[in-house]
Formats: sequence, C-alpha cells, structure tokens
Amino acid sequence: MTSARLDLIEESATLAIAKLASELAGRGNDVITMSLGEPDFDTPEYISESAFQSIRRGETHYTPAAGIPELKNAIAEKLRTENKLDTAPDQILVTPGAKQAVFQSVQAVLDEGDEAILLDPAWVTYDACIRYAGARTVWVPTDQDFMPPDIGDYVTGKTKLIIINSPGNPSGAVFGKKYLTEIAEIAIDNNITVLSDEIYEKIIYGKKHYSIGSFDGMHDRVITINGFSKSYAMTGWRLKYMAAPPDIVRAALKLQSHSVSHAASFVQHAGVTALRSDHGSVDSMVAEFEARRDILVDGLKSLGFNCTKPDGAFYLFLNVADYGGGDDVAERLLTEAYIAVTPGSAFGPESSGFIRISYAASRERIYDALTRIRDTIL
Repeated sequence: MTSARLDLIEESATLAIAKLASELAGRGNDVITMSLGEPDFDTPEYISESAFQSIRRGETHYTPAAGIPELKNAIAEKLRTENKLDTAPDQILVTPGAKQAVFQSVQAVLDEGDEAILLDPAWVTYDACIRYAGARTVWVPTDQDFMPPDIGDYVTGKTKLIIINSPGNPSGAVFGKKYLTEIAEIAIDNNITVLSDEIYEKIIYGKKHYSIGSFDGMHDRVITINGFSKSYAMTGWRLKYMAAPPDIVRAALKLQSHSVSHAASFVQHAGVTALRSDHGSVDSMVAEFEARRDILVDGLKSLGFNCTKPDGAFYLFLNVADYGGGDDVAERLLTEAYIAVTPGSAFGPESSGFIRISYAASRERIYDALTRIRDTIL
C-alpha cells in the first residue's frame, strides 16, 4: 500500500536513536544523550525577542515562498562579505530547515539513473535524498583523517552531483583549500554540480572555512546550503537557506511552493536580526564546544582509544572496530550504560566500525560518559 520510492529509504538513524533514548529516560533511567546534532544552548535572547516583536507586529501570515526580501537581502550580504560569494537575492531560497534545502536541491538536479558522489562517512540524509530522486549514490572512501583520495576516479558519464560538507557531520573534518580546489577542478572538467553544505561553518577550531562557490569557475555550478540552527542554537526554529544558480533555485522553488510553502514568517524576521547583530554569543558557544571536544578526546585517549581530533562541528567519529563494531557498541552503550550515540553504519558502507559521539552536552555529562564508557566496553 506504500510508495515503492519511499521503500528505498530508511528512517533517520539519529532520530531513531533519540526516540529510544527518550523512551529509556521516560522509564526513569539517567540517559546521557550524545546522538543528536543539536547545540545544548538556548537561542540568544535578542533573537527570541526579535521573534516576539515580529508576532506582536502581526507578522504571522503567508510570506513569499522564496522568503521575505529583508532576509534574502541580509543573506546575500552575509554571503558576499563572509563567504566571497557574489550572490543576488533572487538566487537565494529560504527553507524551513536544512533537510528541506538539501532535499529540494537534490531533486532539482538529479534524474532517475543519475549518480551522485558522497564521501564516506556522510550525513544520513544525503543518501536518502539521492535514493528518493531515483539516482544512485557512489560512495568514496576517506583516509584516517576523513579526507578523500582522488574523487575523479569515481566520476562516470552519469555523475551529476558531488555533495560535500565542511565542517563535516559526522567526522568534524574541515576541507582545506587544496582539497576544495581539486573538487572544483573535477566539477569544472566534468560539468558536475556541487552541493556544499556549510551549516557548521562557524563552529570551527583553528582552521579557516572556505566556500567552494567562491573559487574560480564555480559560481554557476555550486549550491551553497547554510542556515541558523547550529551557529545560533536555533534547531527548532527550522530556518535555513540555499544559494544556487537561477535555474536550480526556480526548480527548487516549485517543489517548495507545492509542499511546505515557506519558512514561518516571524522566524524569518528573527533570522534578519541574527545575521545583522553582534556574534559574541556565537563565539562563546564555539569556545565552549572546543573545550568540550578537548575533554572528550583527551579522556578517550587516556582510555586507550585512537582518536582523530575534529577541527569543526561538535561530533567525534570514533573507531570502535576493536570493541565489536559500531552497531554493537552503540547498542551496549545505550542499553547498559544509558549513553545514546549513533552507529557509524548510518553514515556510509565503510563506517560500520565507528560510532558518532556528539559533544553538545555539558562538561559534567561528558566526564560522566567517559566513566560509563570505561566501565561498559573496556
């Protein structure tokens, strides 16, 4: 009775783990949740107040499907000054969430039988969107630092899209200029579109973020996706955007106008405030994430784990192949230690030996988790 196309994709692993963790907590267990990609900070007060003021002004009705002009202008200014992207407001589509932006972008580019390149490991939703389009995911393995080899070896005549995510989920890896230049050259030489998911761009430690859309020859072949959820702790607000060539924006807008219509009106006005206000709260949050990262990495190393320290985002992708593999370790941590992590198998075929640990948790909970890990799987 259900669609064959939907049978091609699976439930989000991260949300499934979160559901199990919630059920365990509901039974009175002290569950440490380290599975969701959600900052544990409150949205800055000035952003929340902006939404309240918007509601009081009566800005609670339909907006243009592509987003209110004030927000699109603010996004264009942000992309121009911070990312060196010469993007006009009519090349921007505001979406209710990054998943919606990714979904619409992939559907706008891919046809049945096309191929899209993903780096293993990759965020779970990319593959689901590719499958839904009737296309095929071509997985490219990465090295111990989660950097890709020559992606060109995986390009065929059917390759229409390369998806990159830097800083990355689940690895926290940050692509430097060298890797991005190589990807740009492959895209130009083979007439391939690049989807660059930059949602974690501000959560970066000691590295510089580069937008591949600013590279020579890439302006007309890159879809840049970004938003507010991670940098401004606005996950529940569902506010993101995509910047892309006009034909892709028009195609994605068709899908949005027939499905979700637009992002919430007062949330869009709060987004304007977020972009045009002081970013001190963002800097403070990033500094705290860095401190938590160091606590987690140092603690795991002291337990004997071989950790690659992430340069961005708020995840650690930990190799637990010697302890039974990602699925087994994730299950044991949840059922025996009441720690919710995500098994690596959700992120790619070569990642089953890993677990993803989110350090978007307090320092005290991270210390507690380290003790429970030691007592459970060592």
